[in-house]
Amino acid sequence: MARMAATLLRQPAVLTRWEEPSALAEFSVAGLAGHLAYQVVAVAEALAQPVPKEPVVPLLGHYARVEWIDAGVDEEISVRIRRGGEQAAAGGAEALAARVDAAVVDLSAVLVYATNRPVRIPLWGPWALTLDDLLLTRMMELAVHADDLAVSVGVETPALPPEAADAVIALLSRLAVRRHGVTDVLRALSRAERAPASIAAF
Repeated sequence: MARMAATLLRQPAVLTRWEEPSALAEFSVAGLAGHLAYQVVAVAEALAQPVPKEPVVPLLGHYARVEWIDAGVDEEISVRIRRGGEQAAAGGAEALAARVDAAVVDLSAVLVYATNRPVRIPLWGPWALTLDDLLLTRMMELAVHADDLAVSVGVETPALPPEAADAVIALLSRLAVRRHGVTDVLRALSRAERAPASIAAF
């Protein structure tokens, strides 16, 4: 999936529309591309750090803590995320793709031997995740934001590997239940006549 992101970043349409608004409110195409790339780069950076001392929380405990999950577009955490994407993209699309390529090379070497140890991304707050859970969160982010970027520039959304698609859909389903409850999600998936207007995970 990380290589998929680098390939998408090199689409000519991304460069052509680099300065234009994206499909996400207040995000430029460049900023969204930077945010997509960050999902890969952040894992390499996290694994390069010592094992964190912060408490390890379960996967849904992580989503119960992150500020962005229910934040409005103008709230400070949302502004900070957009600013981070713009900063990451400051060197242009090719430089951004090259950063992802370099992170993929690092991860290919490290993940083969990595144990499921705690890791932490400082932006979140004072907690850590297991490496397996971190990788699942990044897979979801890559899937969602690859679609966002593809829609923004008018190209086909990259196909996900079947195992990755299963894992991402399972996580998004759990997050949808967290937000809407079992009954609404069940109805949305099984009964069109009783389906709620939305079961969006975010």
